Amino acid sequence: MSRYLFALGQVVARRRWWVLAIWIVLLGAAIAFAAGTGGKTNDNFTVPGTESQDAVSLLQQRMPAFSGAQMQVVFATPGMAEVTDPQVTGEIEQVMAGLKGLPQVAAVVDPFQAKAVSPDQRVALGSVQFSVSAGEVEEHTLDEVNRVADPARDAGLDVEFSGAVYPGFTAEISHTPELLGVVVALIILLITFGAAVAAGLPIVTALVGIGIGITGILGVAAFVDVPSAATSLALMLGLSCGIDYALFVLSRHRHNIVLGMTAAESIPLAVGTAGSSVVFAAVTVIIALCGLAVAGIPFLTVMGLTAAGAVLVAMLVALTLLPALLGFAGDLVAKFISPPLHPGRPQEVARIAAYEPERTFGHAWGRFVTRFRIPLLILGIAILAVLAIPATRMELGLPSGATQPDSSTAHKAYDLVEESFGPGFNGPLLVVTDLSGATGPDVAQTVMGRLQQEPDVVAVQPAGTGNGLLLIQVVPKTGPDDPATADLVNRLRDDRERIVNGTGATYLVGGTTAANIDTSRRLAEALPIFLAVVVGLALVLLTIAFRTILVPLSSIVGFILSVFAALGAQVAVFQWGWGAELFDVTKAQTLSFLPIITLAIIFGLSSDYQIFVVSRIKEEHTRTADATVSVQNGVGHSARVVTAAALIMFGVFVAFTTVDNPIVKPLAFTLAVGVLLDAFIVRLTLVPAVMALVGNRMWYHPRWFARYVPDLDIEGAELERRVIHETEKEVSPGTARPRVEHEI
Repeated sequence: MSRYLFALGQVVARRRWWVLAIWIVLLGAAIAFAAGTGGKTNDNFTVPGTESQDAVSLLQQRMPAFSGAQMQVVFATPGMAEVTDPQVTGEIEQVMAGLKGLPQVAAVVDPFQAKAVSPDQRVALGSVQFSVSAGEVEEHTLDEVNRVADPARDAGLDVEFSGAVYPGFTAEISHTPELLGVVVALIILLITFGAAVAAGLPIVTALVGIGIGITGILGVAAFVDVPSAATSLALMLGLSCGIDYALFVLSRHRHNIVLGMTAAESIPLAVGTAGSSVVFAAVTVIIALCGLAVAGIPFLTVMGLTAAGAVLVAMLVALTLLPALLGFAGDLVAKFISPPLHPGRPQEVARIAAYEPERTFGHAWGRFVTRFRIPLLILGIAILAVLAIPATRMELGLPSGATQPDSSTAHKAYDLVEESFGPGFNGPLLVVTDLSGATGPDVAQTVMGRLQQEPDVVAVQPAGTGNGLLLIQVVPKTGPDDPATADLVNRLRDDRERIVNGTGATYLVGGTTAANIDTSRRLAEALPIFLAVVVGLALVLLTIAFRTILVPLSSIVGFILSVFAALGAQVAVFQWGWGAELFDVTKAQTLSFLPIITLAIIFGLSSDYQIFVVSRIKEEHTRTADATVSVQNGVGHSARVVTAAALIMFGVFVAFTTVDNPIVKPLAFTLAVGVLLDAFIVRLTLVPAVMALVGNRMWYHPRWFARYVPDLDIEGAELERRVIHETEKEVSPGTARPRVEHEI
């Protein structure tokens, strides 16, 4: 692999104008594609093969007007007036009549028709049935919804909306987290490289990569349902991976320049050595993200594929556009800044790292880890295990109005309904009843009566009828996020034969609440399968990379510890509410797809750091055959870059925790904690400690293993030796040339 990447680096450096032009054209084409298609994201969380989805399919066949999204309209009188006062009633009826005339609206249920008025007469609850799914409701229609409600607001009424679709339900892409992440990354890169050009290039290339990735995703959204969280996930991974991959290549290149190589000599070597790690790490992330398709859930598959596309673009940019820009920059990557308080310090640090690596802090940390390996192993495992404890109490669910920001209309509507009617009215179930085989005239009343007798059912009422179907709205006693509601859904399905006995009717339990429960259950069932796939994948890939079995095993154990510690921290903060005010979060269930996405991403990112650290240790072990010395030197060479890469990842993820979005915020928090724990506790402490403890046996493999497992030369050691040998042959006798035998 390293030889091919070396050749790629040579071509790119020579043809840098062509490479730059190609990437500019690609960026322009992606922007034009997104603008031309006009795609937009949505949150259609559908799961084929579940009963709730079967209910939707039945409605689409027999009552298509009722198969679309639903919206609740909540009217409240903040003053002394009651909603039953003639003037207030007239305002409410005018709003509902106006909504009925909007495009894509199939039916409107007036609060007074449905007798949905609170006992204190202060709140009225209406509903709107759209003829299309949430993702297909036009923005113009939702704007008109607000316009129709404005006269009632002007008259003093509070009008709020909730449900599967409502004005402002789509998440807007915020550029604030992206900008914060770029600023944090730039500061870290300036500290790491001590040179303005070297710090700026990874930012430039990463921005090009996410520009292509995000606009491409928005273009694709015109043809397939793309969750709104997919763009934020792609932004997080595209930006962080784009900077990190460029950092790996650039650090090698700048190291070579400091050692005396020319840019023309260094660029191919940097691409061939560090580029191998970049390719392997990126492919690992991409495979893990594509593996989300194992769950068989369309929206999760799309999230994985779009994020994988962003990572792929980041890898290609790091291997082509970055080397081209390095060709333009020349020796400017080693033109150090001079801080006023410590002139010459950045250049001094770079030269020490190149010529006297044993004097670096990373090497000192390596010596510390090898000396106190047993206490550090005990302490590190204990910290991760304690953090992972809350993960054993994880409760899965999907966002509801209660998890939206307090200022959103959905949250206000949720609170009004819960206070005035009860929590169950925020998540009514829709029982789709087929009466085509009914055996008597009172079948509908019989079925509704039996449903009313079920425990934890507050109200049962008809919601529509047509073409042999009866829609029954069942209001639970508990809210949509309550485990008791899931128990009720399961009980209604388990008691189906008793409820319809003797009537000839059949029914399916559906609606948004039931669909969310089905999705959470399917994801919980898929989690162990996906974990097994990820662990198996890690074992195979890392075994091929390092040609030994003990290194992959230590990596997998560390990965599992860091993932569950991150999930435990998420449960403590977002589910239990520990530090909720500090992080500005609302207590809620854990997102049902958060664990499986965290597994995929942390697995990929942990493989990045594992490869970068352990490949350096392996390179040193090949040279010295001393396990302790190789750990110290390998950690010394990689600690600075891995620290910078992890802090950049952490900074980007933390920046996205500022978004008031119930999907993005917990996901960004979990990834930030996971990256921090995995990089610093697992990869820079526990793994080196285990390798120092096991010694040379860490690299043992039987002879047959060497015959069947290919040597991919991930660390590029063979390429480096060949290039140095050829370079030395080209130097004429007596020519003074800086030695490059030092670690590059």
